[in-house]
Amino acid sequence: MQQTKVLKPWPRWAKAICFTALAITVAFIFSNSMQVGVESSERSGLILSRLLEWLPFLGGWFTEHILRKLGHFLEYALAGFWLLLCLRSCTTQIRKYMARPLLAGILIALSDETIQLFVPGRSGQVTDVWIDSFGVVCGLLVTWCIVGIIEIDAAHKRGKTGGAV
Repeated sequence: MQQTKVLKPWPRWAKAICFTALAITVAFIFSNSMQVGVESSERSGLILSRLLEWLPFLGGWFTEHILRKLGHFLEYALAGFWLLLCLRSCTTQIRKYMARPLLAGILIALSDETIQLFVPGRSGQVTDVWIDSFGVVCGLLVTWCIVGIIEIDAAHKRGKTGGAV
C-alpha cells in the first residue's frame, strides 16, 4: 500500500523571505503615498512619458490617471502575491485561512488611503481602496493557482498525492 505524503509548512528561511518581501512591498506602497502631490505627479508624468516613448501606440488614451490606477492595482496584486505566499509558508490549508490575507490586504489599502489624507496635495479615495482590494484579490487568486499547480506537479513527480491546496 502506497503511503501519501502530506504537505508541510515551509522552512523558517522561506517564511522569512516571504514576510520580508511583503514588508518591503508595503513600505514601497506607503512611501509612494507619503509623496506630496506635486512630487507624485511629476514622478507619474516622467513614467508616463517614458512609457509613451517605448510604447507609442499607447498615446492618446493612456493618461496619467490610468497609469496611477494601474499602478495601484499592480502594487496591490504584488502585495496579494506575497500575502498568499506568507499564508502558504505557515499552513497548507490555504482555502481555510484565505480570509486572513484578504483582510490584511484590504487593511493595507485602507491604511494607504488614510495616509494620503495627511499629505499635502493628496487625498484618500474610496475608488482607490476598491482598485487596491481588487488587486489584492487578483494577486491572491493567481498565486493560489500557481502554488496549487506547482504542488500538484511536485506530488505527481514524486508519484504520490499531497494534501489539498
